[in-house]
Amino acid sequence: MRLTLRVWRQRNGDTDGAMSTYEVDGISPDMSFLEMLDVLNERLILEGEDPVAFDHDCREGICGACSLVINGDAHGPERTTTCQLHMRSFRDGDTIDIEPWRAAAFPVIKDLVVDRSAFDRIIQAGGYVTAPTGAAPEAHATPVPKPDADFAFEHAECIGCGACVAACPNGAAMLFTSAKVNHLNVLPQGAPERETRVLDMVAQMDTEGFGGCTLAGECATACPKGIPLFSITAMNKEWLRATRKAGKR
Repeated sequence: MRLTLRVWRQRNGDTDGAMSTYEVDGISPDMSFLEMLDVLNERLILEGEDPVAFDHDCREGICGACSLVINGDAHGPERTTTCQLHMRSFRDGDTIDIEPWRAAAFPVIKDLVVDRSAFDRIIQAGGYVTAPTGAAPEAHATPVPKPDADFAFEHAECIGCGACVAACPNGAAMLFTSAKVNHLNVLPQGAPERETRVLDMVAQMDTEGFGGCTLAGECATACPKGIPLFSITAMNKEWLRATRKAGKR
């Protein structure tokens, strides 16, 4: 395959960026999208040019590091992570635009790499149980109803890639935050800090400068792990309940 790549190049967050055009040839349809970028970077290095910076780690669709907007879609045309997107999803002669996540809360570090530490701070705001619990209990010591276990597991699949933010027209982080809140709050181990957790995590999300949610639904469509849109509704109910309870104290 021969492809034309239009890649966002930006030296750092303090400089302006622009699209640069590269031609790549000999691309196998069986390559992953990141392997295709590796081919481009090998050539740039041999030519004495600065390789394209992009995030990657496991390359198995698990870690969520591979954050790219491809032809206007978060992670590209397939509902999967960029590292699991294969070049057979494109045709010989295609022109492919490659950009970083676009959100005020995800500032560009270099080229296609953005700072997603805002997600870490949201988790830190409410993702810990502060009660002293001693040694870890036996896994089966606390009964969990099957529907609750399924609900928690469904939301625990969130890999924090940020595709929901990149796809949202408002740059909202509600799907990510709701996945983390619902995962913990539905389990009996998370019940003691159920109210404070949702209040603190939503407050931190707002502090980070993410946009407001209008339930456009693009977040759920782009999510490579299929976190459902009703996750946001469930979190909103948790937040309202916690707010009312806090107001009565």
